[in-house]
Amino acid sequence: MNLNKVSFKDFEDIPNFDVFDRASAHMEYLDFLENNGFKNYLLETDSGCGPTVKLAGNDRIKKGEYISLVSNDYLGFTQHPKVKQSVIEAIEKYGTGAGSSPLIGGYYDYHKIVEDKISTFFNRPLGSTVIYTTGYTANSASLLCLLKSQDIAIVDMAVHSSVYEGISGTTTKRFLHNDTKSLEHILSKSKDKYRTKMVVIDGVYSQDGDIAKLKEILEITHHYGGVLLVDDAHGIGVVGNNGRGAMELYDVLSQVDFITGTFSKTLANIGGFFVSNNPDIVSYLRYQSRQYAFSASAPASVIGVKKALDLIDEEPHWRNKIWENINYLKKGFETLGLNIGTTESAIIPVKIGNVEKNSLVGKMLLENGIYTNPIMYPAVSLKDSRIRMSVLATHTFEHLDKVLNTFEHIDKKIKISK
Repeated sequence: MNLNKVSFKDFEDIPNFDVFDRASAHMEYLDFLENNGFKNYLLETDSGCGPTVKLAGNDRIKKGEYISLVSNDYLGFTQHPKVKQSVIEAIEKYGTGAGSSPLIGGYYDYHKIVEDKISTFFNRPLGSTVIYTTGYTANSASLLCLLKSQDIAIVDMAVHSSVYEGISGTTTKRFLHNDTKSLEHILSKSKDKYRTKMVVIDGVYSQDGDIAKLKEILEITHHYGGVLLVDDAHGIGVVGNNGRGAMELYDVLSQVDFITGTFSKTLANIGGFFVSNNPDIVSYLRYQSRQYAFSASAPASVIGVKKALDLIDEEPHWRNKIWENINYLKKGFETLGLNIGTTESAIIPVKIGNVEKNSLVGKMLLENGIYTNPIMYPAVSLKDSRIRMSVLATHTFEHLDKVLNTFEHIDKKIKISK
């Protein structure tokens, strides 16, 4: 196996390699990445989430403070005093764990408070929301439950991995990214063939930072008798005049059938949610979704989600600040001639293309005190490697200037501009 030419995906299943052989080969690849300075994964941090972090360091990476562009704490609420205080008070009252799954003793009033807050946040009636213990399972578990062999999932090819796991038990078709003609072609061919036709998209896409053509996609989906699920994990709190995400941006919030999202980004917690226009669907998930019924409930710290949702409305200056930062960084990259694609959000990719050069850029950034995510296959296509960055409201222009200056320095050395 040529370690210069492989990716993590190559180790998912190797013919004639048992689990121990695969693990050994995988470790050899990790050692290869580490020895060449390309292993930007599982770096230990000994400070809280924020615009800068302190890396614990190792033989290759210097211990110290780095500008962080790897976090999705978009509005900085993980460190907001009001969010932290709400969590502290809840833990003092309830303790650190729920002790059981929701159906058999693990459903507390704080779960209902969070669910009701999410419902009202999206202008849905009470009872329209169910929460899961991760954002991943909010997608995977709900889709596994709702879609069976007589149904079909029609998904944008760029949706999250959790969606692909969730649709593994149903007929699946993929349409070209954000391509409404491709979607309509599949829907027209699927007419009268399936019980439920569910179109699944992201509101904001996690790799390119672009926004779904929601209005057109919704109209086409409903025209052909389908229902639409929007995973707006990266849009909530950031996109839209009031932070309701891509659905607010296109004024279709009330028309979207299902909304999923995570607590781990703007909402500064851990967990996820599923919102339905039909509360019967939520009740069905509570009893029929195995990951919900057989997983222990979220601990009392989840109450911080309620406070974060409050702050989206009470302190809009955080949303204003993140957009100042987004526009500042985008303009800077464009001035440098770097390819940032079609991003319309707090996710800004600098597209490098070549895998080896992309890894080198990630290494050089880290050496200059900037912590980023080098993204490559299978997360993106083989020729579409990029450095993905997440902008926070808590970044300063000084932070962003250092990022831009470092990219300019790297471009002079190894030419990454267009």
